[in-house]
Amino acid sequence: MLIAQLAEDENVEDVVRSEPRRGASQSKDTVKKTQEVPASGTNQADSDGKPVEAETLAVPATRKIAPNIDLKEVAPLPEPEALTESDLADPLPVVADEPGQPSEPDAAGTTEPALAESFSLLGTDIRPGTSTRLSWSPQIQIAGLSQVTPVLVVNGINAGPTLCLTGAIHGDELNGIEIVRRAIYDLNPEKLSGRVIGVPIVNLTGFQQGSRYLPDRRDLNRYFPGRKAGNLADRVAYSLFENIIRHCDMLVDIHTGSLKRTNLPQLRADMNNPDVAQFTRGFDRMAVVHSSGSPGMLRSAAVAVGIRAVTMEAGESLRIQEHQIEAGVNSLNSLMDKHGMISRMFVWGDPEPVYYDSTWVRAQHGGILFSEIGLGDYVSQGEILGYVADPITNAQYPIHSSSSGRIIGMAVDQVVMAGFAAYHIGTEAEVPEE
Repeated sequence: MLIAQLAEDENVEDVVRSEPRRGASQSKDTVKKTQEVPASGTNQADSDGKPVEAETLAVPATRKIAPNIDLKEVAPLPEPEALTESDLADPLPVVADEPGQPSEPDAAGTTEPALAESFSLLGTDIRPGTSTRLSWSPQIQIAGLSQVTPVLVVNGINAGPTLCLTGAIHGDELNGIEIVRRAIYDLNPEKLSGRVIGVPIVNLTGFQQGSRYLPDRRDLNRYFPGRKAGNLADRVAYSLFENIIRHCDMLVDIHTGSLKRTNLPQLRADMNNPDVAQFTRGFDRMAVVHSSGSPGMLRSAAVAVGIRAVTMEAGESLRIQEHQIEAGVNSLNSLMDKHGMISRMFVWGDPEPVYYDSTWVRAQHGGILFSEIGLGDYVSQGEILGYVADPITNAQYPIHSSSSGRIIGMAVDQVVMAGFAAYHIGTEAEVPEE
């Protein structure tokens, strides 16, 4: 069965297999090699081993102007756009927009912020000081069943960085959808410096079915940056990456726990990358877990092309959890404040720790899991975290902590099999010599 071939999510295997935190004494070339992910547009091999030629993204020759709308107002459902002959013609190269130039100092010696310029996304020009709702479709559906995904865009009145937010790459991760919605709907383009692009529901078919995966049972977050002529997941990943992600300077990809697991609000970041490590300092009250990431993850592909990117984890799948959502929105507001995109009366809390080491404790027996501790608790090595009860024999098997640290992720009480990852313990290990 195909499902048996699917790897566990980033909450388990990718943290377990994450490369250790390195010190500055190690060469940058070594760091670079560990982060290499094939960039889209380079020659790659298909499933049969044949080389795939580099492809250029098709962009409509004629662009339209996006309407300025209030994103808080109820909007009609987006309609799929029919492909035109120009869409199928020879593609045009994508040219990055030039940022606005800073103003000259005034008599008092202060410099006015540079005014923003229009920028193009999905064949549409978005003017400065406006917000709009666009539609993205990877064009992979059967004719008559085409589905489009809303893309929320706020182009500030002043120049600044471009922040991208993505949610529900796994269709059952609901908290991320609401975090993106609240963070963007609260922005005023007349007071924003830079741009914010949000895709609340990337995996729309999975969302509609309450499923983590795409219709072919593939995990979309294993196929970035994708291939235009690859399998279904390749094509969806390629379309999102080329049409939206490449416009970003910064990216926050929002997830939750999976397989009936829940996560303390946290960032997953490759702390061996200096730019990414610096980027994590802009998130208020958000713990950081070092994870070098795996090839095919969106954040890994984004970092490989020079975009500062992290994964945000918050809560569990198939649920809307207010506390987790508030933590996510707060951290995104602090990030925008840190980068001068917004100016608010923001009170920073005490910094959360960086967990350079983390370990999953697995159940050694099958049965029903009952936890004795809660998410966010601090535990000592050898402490009983919970136990597995065999409902047939009435035997109870305690699960002991393998180290001292904090519970940053855990399974909810459920039926488990031997080997199931039950508790994720973060350890504030000593930072290697810089």
